[in-house]
Amino acid sequence: TREIPRLGLKPFRMTDGPRGVAYHSSRRSRCTAFPSGIAQAASWDEDLMHRFGEAIGEEARSVGARTVLGPAINIARTPLNGRTFEYFSEDPLLNARLTVPVVRGIQSRGVAACVKHYAANNQETRRMSNSSEVSERALQEIYLPAFRAAVEQADAWSIMAAYTAVNGVAACENPDLLRDKLRGEYGFRGFVVSDWFAVRRTSSAEACIRAGLTLEMPGKGSRYRHKNLRRAFEQGLFSEAELDQNLVDLLRVMVLTGHLDSAGPPGQRNTPEHQALAREMAEAGITLLKNEGALLPLDPARVKKVALVGPRLKRR
Repeated sequence: TREIPRLGLKPFRMTDGPRGVAYHSSRRSRCTAFPSGIAQAASWDEDLMHRFGEAIGEEARSVGARTVLGPAINIARTPLNGRTFEYFSEDPLLNARLTVPVVRGIQSRGVAACVKHYAANNQETRRMSNSSEVSERALQEIYLPAFRAAVEQADAWSIMAAYTAVNGVAACENPDLLRDKLRGEYGFRGFVVSDWFAVRRTSSAEACIRAGLTLEMPGKGSRYRHKNLRRAFEQGLFSEAELDQNLVDLLRVMVLTGHLDSAGPPGQRNTPEHQALAREMAEAGITLLKNEGALLPLDPARVKKVALVGPRLKRR
């Protein structure tokens, strides 16, 4: 974000994820490359995912970022989707159970997790302009459980609104998704940021404000330019209270991350410990899970892992 010197607000920086702090958005810092989301989920290991979240948070702090744009938790529906490798799985329960520890781990290091892409962003074809036509039952049972768990169980500090329209209404201005479900039903108290350039497909700045889109990214050529917002406000198209609420959501996260006072734990990146964790995650992701009977859902201690390949992999 831009700084506001008269208020003492410094730029609030984000960095791409979700498999590590990205080189291109961290001032070209060399950070640990962790396995992709689809490999992470293949571990079925909640403790491992929590440690991964902690490591991501530490690496983000080391490059001065207060938000990690991840985890990415859309449902894996087709291998033709160019982002499927970033997502966890095709199973809504597994996605939800693994999202929670990642978010908790990242935020334990004073960095906001930005859970993406909300919602029903599951195809590559025309992904910046398509509309996902989804029944309410399918939304509730398949596409939204992991987002709901991220908010209700992990208090996610940020959500990214997708390029997608859902049932004809762009996600960035969708009051059902952002206002009614996310804030109303789930109790979300963080900020909503658009996917990059996603707001271009919306109808107006005021529709985004009223729905609860906190931050449009990037700023160049945006609907949230000062003159656009001033004009809409003077025409009575949104209220001061609606604008204030969006600002409060962002300022709350600035406080939680220590951005306003430079507080918080120090960061570290590409350490031997993080490299070892990346290898452990890779090993866990290329093992076969064998169901030997009545197992509690996602209890790694009761799942027998049989190694497929790799010199260090052993029968566990």
